[in-house]
Amino acid sequence: MAKTEPFDLHINEYEKWFDEHHFVYLSELEAIQTLLPQNGNGVEIGVGSGIFASALGIASGCDPSSTMRAKATERGINAEYGIAEELPYSDKSFDFALMVTTICFVDNPEQSFREAFRILKHRGELIVGFVDKDSTVGKNYLKHKNESVFYKDARFFSTEEIYSLLNKSNFTIQQTVQTIFNPLPDVNEIQHTENGYNKGSFVVIKAMKNEQQ
Repeated sequence: MAKTEPFDLHINEYEKWFDEHHFVYLSELEAIQTLLPQNGNGVEIGVGSGIFASALGIASGCDPSSTMRAKATERGINAEYGIAEELPYSDKSFDFALMVTTICFVDNPEQSFREAFRILKHRGELIVGFVDKDSTVGKNYLKHKNESVFYKDARFFSTEEIYSLLNKSNFTIQQTVQTIFNPLPDVNEIQHTENGYNKGSFVVIKAMKNEQQ
């Protein structure tokens, strides 16, 4: 069952977070852009209010929250109802798919990646952005999880766990980058992307649909 209630009821608080953490948002955008294909037809899975898709030039997305979809539509996104485990798209429809902090809210992460695999074309790419549970921010989120409207029901992952899920779903890891190297209140400028993981709290992985499938 999709965890939509916090997003349906608290969209203003959700949007306000990005205003209050403006440089965190810009740093995350830069990290995603580092790995996002420059060409091709893309989709954001768990598009939310469209705050990432609109900035990244992604025209399509799906989300289970009607409130979030309405906001994404305002931002010019073709936002459809859909959960990550059962996407509303045909096989081999997209050149790339993006998931930003979506994986921590799905019921079945492996099935979500299998669905992403299904809708991607040959050699299509999946870009996954998330807060690493072993990072400074990840540990803080876990510590205060029950105090958060949004993260109360979330499940956090380490980068290694995401690697494992992607490999099980027939993706080949291509590149990993990271950003957000300080506690969120201390991020007062864009923190530029670095390769790898273990230092930054926000990790982005690019994986390619396995050619043998």
